[in-house]
Formats: sequence, structure tokens, C-alpha cells
Amino acid sequence: MKNFTPLFFLVVTLGFSQMKSGATEYAETITSKELKENLYVYASDYFQGRETGKIGQKRAIDFLQNFYRTADIPEANGTQDYLQSMELTIKGNTVQSENVVAIIKGGEYPDQYIVISSHLDHVGVNAKGEIHNGADDDGSGTVALLEIAEAFKKAADEGNGPKRSIVFLHVTGEEKGLLGSRYYTENPLYPLADTMVNLNVDMIGRKNPKRDTDDPNYIYLIGSDRLSQDLHDISEATNKKFTQLELDYTYNDEKDPNRFYYRSDHYNFAKQNIPVIFYFSGTHEDYHRPGDTPDKILYPTLEKRTKLIFYTAWELANRKEKIQLK
Repeated sequence: MKNFTPLFFLVVTLGFSQMKSGATEYAETITSKELKENLYVYASDYFQGRETGKIGQKRAIDFLQNFYRTADIPEANGTQDYLQSMELTIKGNTVQSENVVAIIKGGEYPDQYIVISSHLDHVGVNAKGEIHNGADDDGSGTVALLEIAEAFKKAADEGNGPKRSIVFLHVTGEEKGLLGSRYYTENPLYPLADTMVNLNVDMIGRKNPKRDTDDPNYIYLIGSDRLSQDLHDISEATNKKFTQLELDYTYNDEKDPNRFYYRSDHYNFAKQNIPVIFYFSGTHEDYHRPGDTPDKILYPTLEKRTKLIFYTAWELANRKEKIQLK
């Protein structure tokens, strides 16, 4: 990683001192209580593991639609009741599926877009009839997006809406090969040339047992410096000012054998030369197993990680200049 230079730190710090009022106030609406309430619903047996194209995934879509309707957050252009519908080919079969997409329009630069994404699907039910609830993968990212959307909506309602537009993108088919995000980038609802960044949230609710410490006060960041040093430096400064998590770049190493950079939905944006950050807390013994249940989520930690993403999106949305590519 490149060093965080004193000069750039001064510039970024000055930028933070001019942030629109209320960032902390709105971040405080993100609570472990609400994250837990939503996740215990979203990762319940009713959703049958949310496998793409199956009834559980349709129920997940209904849940997300109802959330955005109730919160009075508008549907994205080109959707029908928040849905971007598609036909996917999965193991030789044609499957009907949908992304769910909402937006809060920017006040000064409405045609510049920040996309915050998570995948709404999981792996379904196994051959033994056991439901894979996917509380961490990616229920944690899904409920984080909902809380972030509510925080930005409250800001907008009180006259402190973002300068740039925030797109909340819940993609389908991630577990089948990043299919929903690929469909979005091939059929964008908003121009990719005007999409400044993608913040992708996938598995942020637990801790990696392979770490040397039991302290959960960390988050893995992947991709932040691959296409834009600006993005990386803003991310670092945001965390230092607001959340003080340990930002762990272990999996950002281009030689990392896990190749996580290529394994979640941000990658389809990165392929389009759009800067990305992938937020991730690591795999664990329940990864893609029936044991990935909501009782094992670290809710205070999930709250703090969600707030980091909110603050980063807030800074990117409200800063004067767009971030620059390398």
C-alpha cells in the first residue's frame, strides 16, 4: 500500500471539516437493534436460503421492495417497482430473476452516481433438506444497505441530502457467478461513465477465526487502491476520523491465493474501470453451511462496520471534487 502522505492528509482533513452538517447525527440512526431485527427476518427459514430463481429469493425481493416503499425511498430509473428483471442461464436452465434498485438523488451533482451494493441471494436448501439461511452471506450486507439507505433518506428529508446520487443495488445471482452485477454493468440503469465508485458489502457480520486476535474491531478492505489512490486515502481518513476500525489489507494482496478481489460483485464494476471497495470480515466455519444463522452475528461490530461504509459514502457523495483514477 502507498503511504498516506502528510500533504494529502491535510487536504482530506480540510475536506472533512467542510462536510455537510449532520453526518454523525445520521450515522447514529444505524443501530445494532435495527440491524438485528431486519436480519432475523431476512435470514429466517421463511426465505428458504434465497436461492436465485426460487420462491425464497422472490420472498427476499418482496421484503426489500416493501422496505423501500415504507421508507419512501424512490425506485431507480428503468425499474418496475424497484425491480430490474432479467433472464439468467444457470446450469443450462433459464431462470427469471431480479435485482432490486433504489436511489436517493443528489442535490448538486445528480448525474454522478455512487453505487452501494450487496447480493440478495444465497445458496438455498441442501440435499438433506437443510436451509442455508445466509445470515452473514449476505444477509449482513443486505441489512447494512437498508440502514445506510434510511440514514441518507433522513438526511435528505431534513435538507442535508447528498450532493451526488446514491444508488442502492441489491443484486441477484452472486452465488451463481456474479450474474446480477454482471447484468447491471451490461445493462446499467445509470451510465457507467458517470458512476464514480462502487462500495460493495459482502459478509461483514462475523470475525475470521484465522486472525491472530479475537478482537472483532476490524474490517478487510479489498480493491480500494487498485484503480484510485484518492479512494484509498479518503477511506483511510474517514475511518481515522469516525470509526477507528483496524483496516486490514491482507486479502488485497494481488498474490493472495483466495482471490477475493475476483469473487464478489464489485469485480464487475472494476472490470469497467470503476473504483471499488469490497468490505468483508472473512470466512468462517459456517461459510456456505446451514450454520450461518443470525444468532452468530456480532451486532455491535456489524453496526460499527456499517457506519464506516455510511461515512465513506457520505464523504464521497459530498466532497467538491470527484475522485480520480490512477
